[in-house]
Amino acid sequence: MSWINRVRNVLASVTKKETGDNLWHKCPSCSQMVFIKEWEENQSVCPKCDHHGRIGPKQRFELMFDAGSHKVLPTPQVKEDPLKFRDSKKYVDRIKAARANSGDLDALINATGKVDGMQAVIGVQNFAFMGGSMGVAVGAAFVQGVEAAIAAACPYVIFTAAGGARMQEGILSLMQMPRSTVAIQKLHAAGLPYIVVLTDPTTGGVTASYAMLGDVQISEPNALIGFAGQRVIENTIREKLPEGFQRAEYLLAHGMLDMVVHRHELRARIAQVIDYLTPRKAA
Repeated sequence: MSWINRVRNVLASVTKKETGDNLWHKCPSCSQMVFIKEWEENQSVCPKCDHHGRIGPKQRFELMFDAGSHKVLPTPQVKEDPLKFRDSKKYVDRIKAARANSGDLDALINATGKVDGMQAVIGVQNFAFMGGSMGVAVGAAFVQGVEAAIAAACPYVIFTAAGGARMQEGILSLMQMPRSTVAIQKLHAAGLPYIVVLTDPTTGGVTASYAMLGDVQISEPNALIGFAGQRVIENTIREKLPEGFQRAEYLLAHGMLDMVVHRHELRARIAQVIDYLTPRKAA
């Protein structure tokens, strides 16, 4: 190795050591570089343009529950790869990779705890796990969350983030749509609230089922919410769609949402909704 290559290697190692790959976050909206510490302290919201970044179950639980009050529920065990599916990779290999990258067993995780002193069960879909796609495991986790809420006589709050049904499970993934609907009916029969918080993005079969059945529909700012993609719709109806179509603010203005709430205010607003909707126990 020549001396100039050695110098380059030394400089590269020093630069990497001093700056690191994890010191900066590039905002996907405004492309500004933000210190990762500042990004995390601001709840993964860009301090420059207010873009709401995607966050997973662990961070969401920490933001929503009272400190030290929540307990993560075990992920339901289901049959993996029921169709023995394979495209460019085996489905089981995709699941293993998603688990390694996200640290979760599947795309929907539930936890029970207190929000401003009030009991609640919260489910969070993780878009980092195969695009938050809805398969049998997600359906089972949704039912688990509803049943836990019924057992505790408290609301079920779901944070949705999904690209739709999981294609590797075929018709079995689509069957989670009526399955979740029946679970919501059981929650209502018990007289308990079902609160939905739609985050970026919520699309496909998730939007067509449990994401739009809340007693109260909340969204984070500028979240993409819809069923089919914008280009698909435009090609089908052969018309140009309005500006901001399928974004939270447009849907709020046209009656599809009840409110759009900034992440910094979300915990207080959900606590307020829970307080309004939860039945009071007799003294």
